[in-house]
Amino acid sequence: AGPGSYTVGTMSERFDCHYCRDPLQGKKYVQKEGRHCCVKCFDKFCANTCIECKKPIGADSKELHFKNRYWHDSCFKCFKCYTSLVNEPFMLRENNKVWCSNCTAAEDAPRCKGCFKPIIAGDQNVEYKKMVWHKDCFTCSQCKQVIGSGSFFPKGDDFYCVSCHEHKFAKTCAKCKNPITSGGLTYQEQPWHSECFICSNCKKQLGGKRFTAVEDQFYCVECYKECVAKKCAGCKNPITGFGRGTSVVNYEDESWHDYCFKCTKCARGLANKRFVCHNGKIYCAECPKRL
Repeated sequence: AGPGSYTVGTMSERFDCHYCRDPLQGKKYVQKEGRHCCVKCFDKFCANTCIECKKPIGADSKELHFKNRYWHDSCFKCFKCYTSLVNEPFMLRENNKVWCSNCTAAEDAPRCKGCFKPIIAGDQNVEYKKMVWHKDCFTCSQCKQVIGSGSFFPKGDDFYCVSCHEHKFAKTCAKCKNPITSGGLTYQEQPWHSECFICSNCKKQLGGKRFTAVEDQFYCVECYKECVAKKCAGCKNPITGFGRGTSVVNYEDESWHDYCFKCTKCARGLANKRFVCHNGKIYCAECPKRL
């Protein structure tokens, strides 16, 4: 019983109904706030109104109340799933509607970006940038396979598994023609896997190191010196084009570092100067006259 409670019984004394003045002796009556009345008048003048069905809660009905709101016990059901909430936990929500704890949790739960259904406690889910999915709803935009908690690549509003992203977006290595999914490097505007951009001789990776390209083959400095570079006719060392002596002098079938191309007699540097070849040796223009 709630505020303004009442009792129901059968009158054994001589009392008249407070409202209609009919005798109550031997009849069912209701006593409320010190007044005795017949059941009919109680329903008409005293009964609380059910907040759900808007009908009076008669003396013969079971009444439930919460915060000055009243229900028939048969009307006290979850607004969402219609489960009876008599003796069950509930929540009073907007428009004076009562909800069971399960429906309340589902209503307040975040919504899956995929199926738009609530994600309730215990559900496996995936979160990304304030968005959330059921684990099985987080799928690849291309192949529609479940990504779940696996690796993925976002592209605008779409998400791709590793395989689909490779085929759809990744650059292709100039050597092996397979997608470059991470890292890699660029040479002459072409992409390469780091492990594909290697010395043709020793197979060491060349990324971040000095190298020389010869007819579409790449060589590290050491292998270029050893296997490819011409030998200077003067000092007999490789002409690499690295460091000192990047300029090369070529004459007939021989090559020199620019600093090695000098007069055999006076040792004057002859790079970019007139010279004379006599008996296979190089001289400045003056020294042959003194021989």
